[in-house]
Amino acid sequence: MSSPIRFCFGLHLHQPVGNFGYVFEQHVREVYRPFLEHVRKQRFFPVTLHVSGPLIEWFDQHDPAILDDIADLASDGRVELLLAGFYEPILASLPRADRLTQIAWMRDSLRDRLGAEATGLWLTERVWEPDLAADLHDAGVRFALVDDRHFLASGFPREALHAPYRTEHDGKSLALFPIDERLRYLIPFQSPDDTVAYLRWLRAEGKPLAVLADDGEKFGGWPGTREWVYEKGWIDRFFAAMRGVIESGEVILSRFDDALANVPSGGLAYLPTGSYREMEGWSLPTAAALRFIALQEELGDARLKDVDGALVRGAHWRNFQVKYAESNRMHKKMLVLSELCRHRGDPPAARRAIGKAQCNDAYWHGVFGGLYLPFLRAEIWRNLSVAEEELRATEGLEVETLDRDWDGHDEIWVHSAAFSALVSPARGGAVEELTRFALAENLADTLTRRREAYHEIAHREASVRAANVRASSVAIMAEGSAPSIHDMEHSLSLGDMPPIDLDDRALFIERVLPASVTLANYERGLYEPLASTARLHLTARVRRDAESVEVALASPDGWITKRLTFFPDGTVRANFTWHALTFPGNAWFTTEVSLSRSHALIPSPESEVWEHPIETVAKSERGLDRTMQGVSYLVRWPVSLGEATVDIPMRTD
Repeated sequence: MSSPIRFCFGLHLHQPVGNFGYVFEQHVREVYRPFLEHVRKQRFFPVTLHVSGPLIEWFDQHDPAILDDIADLASDGRVELLLAGFYEPILASLPRADRLTQIAWMRDSLRDRLGAEATGLWLTERVWEPDLAADLHDAGVRFALVDDRHFLASGFPREALHAPYRTEHDGKSLALFPIDERLRYLIPFQSPDDTVAYLRWLRAEGKPLAVLADDGEKFGGWPGTREWVYEKGWIDRFFAAMRGVIESGEVILSRFDDALANVPSGGLAYLPTGSYREMEGWSLPTAAALRFIALQEELGDARLKDVDGALVRGAHWRNFQVKYAESNRMHKKMLVLSELCRHRGDPPAARRAIGKAQCNDAYWHGVFGGLYLPFLRAEIWRNLSVAEEELRATEGLEVETLDRDWDGHDEIWVHSAAFSALVSPARGGAVEELTRFALAENLADTLTRRREAYHEIAHREASVRAANVRASSVAIMAEGSAPSIHDMEHSLSLGDMPPIDLDDRALFIERVLPASVTLANYERGLYEPLASTARLHLTARVRRDAESVEVALASPDGWITKRLTFFPDGTVRANFTWHALTFPGNAWFTTEVSLSRSHALIPSPESEVWEHPIETVAKSERGLDRTMQGVSYLVRWPVSLGEATVDIPMRTD
């Protein structure tokens, strides 16, 4: 009992590439500056911070005083700074060379702007894969922070997770600190006395180390936390409580590098791929997610919070690229451009744009909007466009066939110095990407309306859940604690189920619709087509000349042929011929064009065009949000015509 316990207190401060300026400003005002001011005033040192690259860049441009303050605190060791991929990528999802580049950017930024040398790493979303050990070692990283869940899933006892461990890959070693999940849920949501009691209990059990590392936005940025942390005085009570145990010699605030030097290693550990508990559940497809939720409810909170809970796992982070085709398209486009960039000498502007396009937030969806936020996806595509425009600046109109999305089916990639387009013969010749470099946007960047697990749960138990959570939230606040953002997940309620799409969205999905289908039914997905190309694998033939690239596609039974013509400026023409006598005379031949924004279409012959917003209902930290994802245009001709054409002209506004 004579030895104090070391307590490493680490926070991760971050904002994604492309977030709104007012969000940065609000977090500076309500989170980052108040926290740093309280830390300095209370002399709660040392603390460990990871400040993400997008946040560093924004601070440097808009509020350099914060960076100056952090640099001052880091100069004498009061603040320990951590590395990461500069633009907050999931390192496991990057090529190895890109991992090293992202970490090098962060190292250079900390050294040049903050005057700090960092040896530890914040692992974005705590997504771990075993081969990271070698790449982090090669990047000069001595230690990384991972969830204790990673260890528990490997069978380590919880009581053994209060020391750094060693792992290796390819003979290259790295230290790993297990982050204590209990501390993540205590701070700042429960009474400071509970944290003190827990630290005292760990010390009484002879544990040498306690580790907190979590999002800094919990200190005023998450719903309800500003009132709880600052206005209701949690942070002052916390610092006072900690000062008591520090002055009594029970606790030593410690940097991670000092803990690595002074706390004996726990030994060797090989950890499975994984992330934090909630992330593994979010990455499951809907049907499996519902089964997973039912299993968790059956096991109960007590069992799940015990060591057995770590053995009940969802999917890995990469599964978001299976769950959401939109995520996979961004990721695989990023990979192929990264390879092209290195092949062409790695020009700095293109490499930097690709790095920004690796920011993780838009690639996944959980309690935060992520993929469901169109401005974040648009920023990914904007940076991919900036990179590709530079890499193709001297190119003419080119076409290549390759399996770009790695699904086992070839796509046809048409590109020039002005645009980049992707045709999927396996999806009926749908155009999955149409990026015009002049506007740095992908016109096909919409989001398919899908059934999410939380739709089912919120709809099924709307009134009961809402009443129970409202009552429990009031009770929690009255008892001197605050609900965490994960508690708030269970407060969702939903009256009507939102509509879902029959097929993934893209440009040029052809269907023959009965005369009885109305716009209202079509908009809600309540229709049955007489025929559809959405899931047809069409044969494809490519013809190229100096003026255009033509992709000619045909269905196996010959009911439809489709010619997509791409012109050097990015204009696209779709021509359709179909067997009119195959269908009822009053039916309609249609092509659906789902665009990221309003855009002119030129049909020939003239036709009726149904237009409706593509709106999703998605979970966020505020509850359920309705979000405009784009515009659906359904161009309709009487089926008796047998032939029609649509142009998507080039626009520069």
